[in-house]
Amino acid sequence: MADKKHIADSLEDLGEFGLIKRIKDQIEIKNPSTIKGIGDDAAVLNPAGKHQVITTDLLLEGIHFDLTYCPLKHLGYKAVAVNLSDIYAMNARPKQITVSIGVSGKFTLRAIDELYAGMMLACERYGVDLVGGDTSTSLTGLTISITAIGEADPDRLAYRSGAKVNDIVCVSGDLGGAYMGLQLLEREKRVLQGHNEGRPEFDGYDYILERQLKPEPRADVVDFLEKINVVPTSMMDVSDGLSSEMLHICEQSGVGCRIYEEKVPIDHVTRNMADELSISPIVAALNGGEDYELLFTIDQKDYQKFQSAPGPNIYAIGYITEADKGRRMITTGGDEMDLVAQGWKAFN
Repeated sequence: MADKKHIADSLEDLGEFGLIKRIKDQIEIKNPSTIKGIGDDAAVLNPAGKHQVITTDLLLEGIHFDLTYCPLKHLGYKAVAVNLSDIYAMNARPKQITVSIGVSGKFTLRAIDELYAGMMLACERYGVDLVGGDTSTSLTGLTISITAIGEADPDRLAYRSGAKVNDIVCVSGDLGGAYMGLQLLEREKRVLQGHNEGRPEFDGYDYILERQLKPEPRADVVDFLEKINVVPTSMMDVSDGLSSEMLHICEQSGVGCRIYEEKVPIDHVTRNMADELSISPIVAALNGGEDYELLFTIDQKDYQKFQSAPGPNIYAIGYITEADKGRRMITTGGDEMDLVAQGWKAFN
């Protein structure tokens, strides 16, 4: 019995090909554009006249996630979700992903099963096929690399570069929650450092914890845009903070903007946590990141369509200006301040 239990828990005994087969056996193909998935030298896809969109994200233990407080199942789900968000941010729909992991000897087979269970849950929820990837030994902890492949009709794709003067700036949901969830997790980690008997104080903050640990890409917004026949003039997801993303759109579109502080949606739980930690809620919204809401611009003539059809909450938070008018936020007091990208910066 002991030997059987050891085999069931050991990555070393299972081996790379055994692990791949274990993953393959859990997959059921959902999309007609997936011709061949895991099991050959390469996946085979047929987008049937659509434009394909492809994105890749790399997640490193100690940089992008902390396993002290991030359960492996949640991590697997989030790793897929953030990649799907990039596809939705093109006004496209994800269809396939590939997953590559580098894993150290400290992980059991059961732990890897948990990681992939989260990935499979995200794939199932968003109708995505896992069609390939790679596995490797890692000497520096857990590494996850996911490539997401999506498709869209050519005339429905939205880029960052199409915003034009007088367009309305919209966001699909509240901001700052993921950042405040991270601050809460980090606080409790510090408080409990070295205290085996202690329990974290999370009561009343489930919302911001979920925003950080299990974000949901906004498939519903892309579906709604198609339903009301609106194609955003520009679009991206809020992964690095509202300021950073708004500046990306303005830079690539060659325009300026005005964002109204009072219009930026912030949930009351986010405000409560910000007050508790003496952080300005608007700073969390502007610079926190990882909310994975969709930030987009629309032509003024399309705005009425959002109000005339039931759908997800869409918030108008400002408008696009000529480039020489700058990229600014109008505060609740009526002052203007330059938008500054203070969110996530790689290589710092």
